[in-house]
Amino acid sequence: MAILSKIRNWAAPRLESLAARLIAAAAIWTVLGLVVGGAVLSNAFRLAAQNSFDAALQADMDGLIAAAEPDPNGGVMLQDRFLNHSFDRVYSGLYYQIKSGNSIGQISRSLFDKILVPAHETRKGPLTWGEAVGPESQRLRVVSRRVDLTPDNNSDADYTFMVAGDMAAVDRQTAEFNSTLFWSFLLLGLGLLAAILLQVRIGLLPLRRVSEALAKIRDGKARRLDGHFPTEIAPLAGELNSLIQHSEEVVGRARTHVSNLAHFLKTPLSVLAAEADAQPGPLADTVKKQVFSMRRQVDHYLSRARAAGSLDVLGNRTQLSAVLDDLSRVIARIHAAHGVVIDAQCDDDLYFRGERQDLEEMLGNLMDNAGKWAKGRVRVRGRRDGGRLVLTIEDDGPGLSAEQRAQVGERGERLDESVPGSGLGLAIVRDISKLYGGFFSLEASSLGGVLARLELPAIR
Repeated sequence: MAILSKIRNWAAPRLESLAARLIAAAAIWTVLGLVVGGAVLSNAFRLAAQNSFDAALQADMDGLIAAAEPDPNGGVMLQDRFLNHSFDRVYSGLYYQIKSGNSIGQISRSLFDKILVPAHETRKGPLTWGEAVGPESQRLRVVSRRVDLTPDNNSDADYTFMVAGDMAAVDRQTAEFNSTLFWSFLLLGLGLLAAILLQVRIGLLPLRRVSEALAKIRDGKARRLDGHFPTEIAPLAGELNSLIQHSEEVVGRARTHVSNLAHFLKTPLSVLAAEADAQPGPLADTVKKQVFSMRRQVDHYLSRARAAGSLDVLGNRTQLSAVLDDLSRVIARIHAAHGVVIDAQCDDDLYFRGERQDLEEMLGNLMDNAGKWAKGRVRVRGRRDGGRLVLTIEDDGPGLSAEQRAQVGERGERLDESVPGSGLGLAIVRDISKLYGGFFSLEASSLGGVLARLELPAIR
């Protein structure tokens, strides 16, 4: 039972393939057709060979009867010129026997000292066909006929002529034909299976092209299913293109609504902050504190909504080197007063599986944070590790202890309120990276400061 279960488990996944199903069905019907056809042909050949053999026996019977003349002593005389010479060779496989009533009148030399005892006889017209065991256990086919050798129908001259032939020749011919038939059908079957494999591969080639086109869309190398497809596949390609377009439109509308909502909230918050600044006091301080908290939350959830929406859009693909070049110039200008140098390097063939805006959001926050704490240098590196894109952002600042890195990286707490910023940058990086199936962590840097490691999905 365990072995049968393993076989079923092994075969089940393969039968899930459309190509495997087509090939298996065609192969089964081909094998069944060849087996049935071979059996029919073999049986037809054997019948034809036996009919030919029976016709030869009947011809020898006619020759035997033609050679027979009544003997004055009540026997039968045979003229050699009408007889088959195989009757003269001992155990030649061709025999005759003439009976007068129930007694054996004469036998062929080929029988030597044996006699014919027919069995399983069936009558067909004047002839009676049967089987017998001959000399050396030969399987004989026997034909017999009652013959009256006198014109006055004298019952004393009524004889039974028997002619028997060895069926080994028929068996040998049938075996040779079956061997030829087997090898011919084997080659034919292999040729048909090869043709089936070729036909299935060519027939399913458009589906493979659809799969490759979808892979290009997923990797960001294409935006639509392009190319000419057969009539049966063209509707599928059209529906997929419509679905991709609809997905982009839905995500675009959702982003617009989120941005509008954020803008709508920021305007009243700005008014509240301005009013609080104009009227100092405990109440104003409380209002400003709550406004600041609300702004942080709006920025936080706006970033999360934008990143979550981008995951549903096929074809997102962003080149890392282009984003790093742009961010390096911007961050260097922001922190130019402190003399911070941005050292960013990566290969041109590194691509992020996602939108540029999300990558800029994550890298921008990390690089800006490193620039705030750096003494003079920020180092950014990008590399591929299997299917992952590994980014490291380091600074030469004072650094953080393991406990402080845990507070900042995992709980998003601010350690120094004197440094400008909302304090949500690392939390946004962590949330967006998780949405993409990535990972974010803080470690100690060899430059003396903090190393931020960001792992994201990559594509070629």
